[in-house]
Amino acid sequence: MEGNDLLFVGGTVFDGLDRVPGADALAVSGGRITGIGASTNLRARAARGTRIVDLRGRLLSPGLQDAHVHPLPAGILETWCDLRPAAEQGQALEMVRAYSEDNPEEPWIVGGGWASSLFPGGRPTAGILDAVVPDRPVYLLGADLHDAWVNSTALARAGITSATSDPVHGRIVRDSLRRPSGLLQETAADLISRLLPDPGQDRIRSALLAAQRTLHGFGFTAWQDALVGPYLGLADPLPAYLELAEAGALTGRISLAMWWDPAKGDDQVDGLLHRAQLARRAGLRADAVKIMQDGICENGWAALISPYANGRDSEGGRLDPWQLASAVAALQDVGLSAHFHAVGDRAVRECLDAVSAARARSVPPAPGHQIAHAQLVDPSDLGRFADLGVTAVIQPLWAAEVPATREVFGPLIGTDRIERQYPFASLLRHGARLAASSAWPVSSPHPLWGMYVAVTRSPSLPSAPWLGPEDAGRVLNPSERLSARDILRAYTSGAAHVTRASGRLRTGAPADLTVLSLDVLAHDAQSWNDARADLTLVGGAPVHDPLEELV
Repeated sequence: MEGNDLLFVGGTVFDGLDRVPGADALAVSGGRITGIGASTNLRARAARGTRIVDLRGRLLSPGLQDAHVHPLPAGILETWCDLRPAAEQGQALEMVRAYSEDNPEEPWIVGGGWASSLFPGGRPTAGILDAVVPDRPVYLLGADLHDAWVNSTALARAGITSATSDPVHGRIVRDSLRRPSGLLQETAADLISRLLPDPGQDRIRSALLAAQRTLHGFGFTAWQDALVGPYLGLADPLPAYLELAEAGALTGRISLAMWWDPAKGDDQVDGLLHRAQLARRAGLRADAVKIMQDGICENGWAALISPYANGRDSEGGRLDPWQLASAVAALQDVGLSAHFHAVGDRAVRECLDAVSAARARSVPPAPGHQIAHAQLVDPSDLGRFADLGVTAVIQPLWAAEVPATREVFGPLIGTDRIERQYPFASLLRHGARLAASSAWPVSSPHPLWGMYVAVTRSPSLPSAPWLGPEDAGRVLNPSERLSARDILRAYTSGAAHVTRASGRLRTGAPADLTVLSLDVLAHDAQSWNDARADLTLVGGAPVHDPLEELV
């Protein structure tokens, strides 16, 4: 129904920065916002035939945005062996067994979504997989998309033995006799992922469309695909994106972060620019390049300034500082920005140093560099985000105190570093711009659950069904809580600095809108877990309308 006149009345209007004083209505015509103000005034100006939507006290905001999401694995997991619901090891194994029996024609059992906390020491083994699937290779990506759990058949198919060396920036986890145990960390997963069957373009297109439906259902109108390229057995989704865009099947404002291959160096810049230009010609935003500077704390591949608590020295990032600085400068020279993955405080500092070096060059600045995750940030680096114009892309759902926070991270990073994880409020106090995201399927894309955690620093129980009522009161670093307004900004105008989509409500802007079932600016956070997106519009057209308010 794009182009039809709409008038929303009787609610709270949040413009991307704050509640609009005196406004309870918003008018739309021709897919754009034509007025914001009092219902009585806008009703008087409404054209004949305007559709009136009574908000009934609900919140109307700019369309929500996810600044760092992985649509391909999120969508394709629905057709793979999906272990995300597993709450313990036995349940995960039974899911693998059932999938194998239900799909006897599949030459490989491929899937993912398992959490390291399900297994002793956080390390699943080939042996327990062999007991449920002994005759076919099994490849299962971890929920974090950094490790792979495989069986003995897969190890044998790839020729991985005790004599196989670890690849650069990866590890073949081994047992006490130095035999491969069945867990492959970081780049080691590629020793097997390169053997996986091609899923085919039909399956990839279907996965992207399934992810789009899910994101619209949560109120998202725009998102950034944070890794567009081949990765750990996931195919390059760019061809599918181009086909879907040309067919008019993409209804979200989608931006793409092209994958930086650390083995290719600056010679890949021209190719990345060409890929970005292909995307732009198809109507997709493609201003960023994803640089994976480190891994994650759970597998010991996060780059830390001080050694791990277990005594293991932390290596530097995947790119040496000079390589990283050269990469950022080369991207900036052609108008591309860097979207960094940096979990550890050393990786964060290396990324900030690279941006600083690039900014010192006499070239126009890139559209805006971004650092995603920033689980640990050295206090001396907090102010550098604002100084360098770097957006902090945060994952609110990760900032909760759950049992695994102490059980998994305690032996790795120690109590002192646990107590300064996810410094959202500190970054904000130092002037940093925050852009909210989920890293879905690493965690749920549900924005209201993320908002709840950001404001309370306690777990959102619906997002973690294995938790009990006793976990609801756990709080992680309460000084890092955000206000409802601040986290709503991060999901709208803040994330828009990453996606390049409109994140503000103003006259003339595209009518990308989200109606939440309650006003999160007025209701206590305890009620947010049960809230939902009642309506999602892109360019004035409904892309999610479960209540059939615009039918």
